[in-house]
Amino acid sequence: MKTTLNIEGMSCDHCVRHVSDALKEISGVKNAAVSLKEKNAVVDHEDKVTLEAMKAAVVEAGYEVV
Repeated sequence: MKTTLNIEGMSCDHCVRHVSDALKEISGVKNAAVSLKEKNAVVDHEDKVTLEAMKAAVVEAGYEVV
C-alpha cells in the first residue's frame, strides 16, 4: 500500500533524511521516498500502518503534514 503525505518545513537534504528516517522507523513501513522539490513523502507500507502514525512521526521529527 502507498500513501502520499504533503510535508511543510523541509528546506535541505538533511530535512529529507530526517523525515525519511522517522517514517522508516515505523513498524510496517517498507520504504519512504521523500522529495524536497515536491514537498512530499511517498510511503510504501503494510495495511496495518495508520495515517495517524505516519503523521505523528513527521510531526515528532519537527515538520508539518498538510
